Amino acid sequence: MKLSVLPVAGMALVLGWFGSVQAAALSLHDAVRAALQSHPDVRVQTTELEARAQEIKQARAGYKPRVDATAAFGWEWNDNASTRGAGYDDGRGLLRKDAGILLTQMLFDGHATHSEVERQQARYESVRRRLEGVSQNVALDAIKAYVDVLRQRELLTLSEQNLKSHERTLSQIRLRLEAGVGSRVDLKQVTGRRASADASRLSDLVNLKDAETKYLRTVGQVAPDSLEAVQAVKALPSSLAAAMDIALAEHPTLLSADADIQAALAQHKAARQNDYPKFDLEIGSNWGDDQNGLKGTNRDLSAMLRMRYNLYSGGRDSARKSQTAHLVNESRAVRNQTFRQVVESLRLSWSAYQATRSQLDVLNDYVDATVATRKAYGKQFNIGKRTLVDLLNVENELFDARRQLVDARYDNLLAQYRILAGMGRLLQTLQLAPPKGPGPAQEQKTALGRHAADDIEAGEFAARPGR
Repeated sequence: MKLSVLPVAGMALVLGWFGSVQAAALSLHDAVRAALQSHPDVRVQTTELEARAQEIKQARAGYKPRVDATAAFGWEWNDNASTRGAGYDDGRGLLRKDAGILLTQMLFDGHATHSEVERQQARYESVRRRLEGVSQNVALDAIKAYVDVLRQRELLTLSEQNLKSHERTLSQIRLRLEAGVGSRVDLKQVTGRRASADASRLSDLVNLKDAETKYLRTVGQVAPDSLEAVQAVKALPSSLAAAMDIALAEHPTLLSADADIQAALAQHKAARQNDYPKFDLEIGSNWGDDQNGLKGTNRDLSAMLRMRYNLYSGGRDSARKSQTAHLVNESRAVRNQTFRQVVESLRLSWSAYQATRSQLDVLNDYVDATVATRKAYGKQFNIGKRTLVDLLNVENELFDARRQLVDARYDNLLAQYRILAGMGRLLQTLQLAPPKGPGPAQEQKTALGRHAADDIEAGEFAARPGR
């Protein structure tokens, strides 16, 4: 699947970390990439993934030999048969020195090491898939923030156009009043409608600032003055059933839950390690001087095949096996819950897509019809066949119709991306991948706070005086 983006030229915008200005338009692809690189939720998962990789190394260390060295020096007192035989009836104290080295190679440990390696590999796979899922969620949040900024800017433009239209009507009514063919009641009515249009503009301005603030939080950059327009996603599945098949096979959250089941199964297998004897090869050497109350040096060298087998542990092993069996069932229940969530999310996204696609045709016809009606009402008002109330009402109806069309268009776009995310193919379609390695430096928090106030001016929220 591929998507295309319509370029918008000649715009100054903010690129780079937290607001450096570049003379180019920011695309949806670039905004999502910036969000993935900096978002804390993503970086939590990349860091955990690195930690899980080290846990695999720790588990594999169980296959390798272990070498331990010991050394000691200190005073020792002994009263034993050797000291008494040497004539020390009251015992003997000496400065003891000893050192030793022991190599231990695990030969068989009841499949404990093998099971632990399998468990850690499954846990790594779970986090890797979770990273993909979190990255998709962050990407979808970034797309929603991007789309909402475009939406609110377009709605603000409609509000400003609506205000200008009311101002033109107000000027016409004043001219009619001065010519003696109008009334002061009409003037007051238009003045009130114009004030309402200005209040609507201010409300849309606040909504725009809210959308830009969410964009800043999600993407990590101040929203630029201009964003590239987003076109519809190409080659969506032809049916919900086809989309569902893809989701159940590829959704990263489901795959993460499957990996958690494998980790729980490996842990249950490891819990049975004490059902078997353990065999180790031990090769060691010890050196000692003045030990056990006797002067002189002692040396030994040994190579032993050692078996250890626990006969009774107070029921701990049995309880551990029962516990891990329950954890397997828990992981399966979590997977089933995840399955339901994936199905629910995709169904909701598909329904939203179908509904908004149908609304677009109806709303386009609604806007066209209302434009024609307003034009006709304007002509009829000029010749006295329509009242001012009729003219103002159709103006507000056109304003509302255009707003509904804008909302439906952006809701439809967003629903398409939600379908991609619901199938687990959002990053693939955007040709992006989860980031790797360390995230942004700590000092960038200061930069974010500094640039977060750059685009809000108090004067923007002042009402416009009527003319």
